[in-house]
Amino acid sequence: MANATNGRNIAIVTGSALGLGYELTRGLIERGWLVAGIDFNAERQSELSAELSSEQYRAFVGDVSDEAFVKDSVAKIAALGHIDLLINNAGQPSFKVPAAYEGADIDRCLKGLKGMMLWSVAVLRADHESDLKIANVMSTAATRGNANESVYCAAKWGEKGYTQSLKAAYKGTSVKIVGVYPGGIDTAFYRDSHDYVSEAKQHTFMNAGELADVVLFNLLSEANLTVSDILIERNYV
Repeated sequence: MANATNGRNIAIVTGSALGLGYELTRGLIERGWLVAGIDFNAERQSELSAELSSEQYRAFVGDVSDEAFVKDSVAKIAALGHIDLLINNAGQPSFKVPAAYEGADIDRCLKGLKGMMLWSVAVLRADHESDLKIANVMSTAATRGNANESVYCAAKWGEKGYTQSLKAAYKGTSVKIVGVYPGGIDTAFYRDSHDYVSEAKQHTFMNAGELADVVLFNLLSEANLTVSDILIERNYV
């Protein structure tokens, strides 16, 4: 991968402010990367900007599914140098019984799918479709149907289809596509769904920092190979 500003590689992480996105961001920075973090949480982005230097972190505040925001942000990031890695991590949950879903739930879940497409296209164009790794963080919900996650699963299955299509399109090129499928993570992702996932059960889920380390170990390997799918399940207790 090419060197970025002051010898640092450049990565874009969507949903970078909290949870797994933050842990991925932190891990990349610890490994010497410059991270362009994308998130709608302005307060948290301000905290991170104050905590980290501009050579470690550049904060962008906006909706990952807003095409104008995506294009403007990628243009600013590309001006810093070649973008080496895009991690599409942003997404929003919606856990309900099938008959309880409404249009707003569908729109919320589909933001992640739309964002994944928009960021991928914009970065591919900026990098002239070369020397780039795109990691799409989805969920084990993209591999099976879950009773109280019908709309969420539909969005994740769409993300998996997009990921597989990118793999086919760029097979044999310097663009590498990786699908990441983590199981339950102990973060605030489930905070509004404790009727579905109790706090006691949630705390048996995977640690976000440990999960990020596993993902980055595979993504950043210097070996002459690509781990194209990363399926990570928690240890059941």
